[in-house]
Amino acid sequence: MLESLPMLILASNSPRRRQLLSLESWVFQVIPARVDETPLPEETPQEVVLRLAREKALDVGKIAPDGSMVIAADTTVVAGGQILGKPTDSTHAARMLRELRGGSHQVFTGLAVMDKVHNSIQTDIYVTHVFMREYSEAEIQAYIATGDPLDKAGAYAIQHRVFDPVDHIEGCYANVVGLPLCRLTSLLASCDVPPVRHISANCHPDRGGRCHIADLILPDAP
Repeated sequence: MLESLPMLILASNSPRRRQLLSLESWVFQVIPARVDETPLPEETPQEVVLRLAREKALDVGKIAPDGSMVIAADTTVVAGGQILGKPTDSTHAARMLRELRGGSHQVFTGLAVMDKVHNSIQTDIYVTHVFMREYSEAEIQAYIATGDPLDKAGAYAIQHRVFDPVDHIEGCYANVVGLPLCRLTSLLASCDVPPVRHISANCHPDRGGRCHIADLILPDAP
């Protein structure tokens, strides 16, 4: 029964993560984590996202009610082996978009679920390979003028309906948005929190299929 499930808390203020988590019809609260997201020296992208997801879960877990479960995630863009964070300004955003144009990169997301019922933390990681289209310099400048790139890792949103920067992907679309729902569903199931709508039950991008959750994600406005 739904009423017997533990309280779920999302350790993120991201509108996209809230939307993705809502697709499963789980009832949850939002308590944003406050952690320093600077990568440590010599850390790999995989180590960065897993560490930060865990730290976010622990941070919110300090104030989360007993008996709750904290869901945390950290997403980063990696191109040429280098982590691309959020751009510092418009010039930096333009440089990032030129670097990504016409090539491929990876999007890593680390997941952590802190179970305050059993005092445990489960983690997982997912990577999507992203192939960008050959957008023009004019398109870059028009997109930057919207302000959208400035709070995005890698300076872009895959779901932006006007800029539409991505040619195709290999893997989970929802992961590029910021939360691989299929992996999170499995992680929560291992913590005895079953899906409500089973929205990701037929999502198998790793088997060559299309991530159908993409059809449920509202596109960003211009």
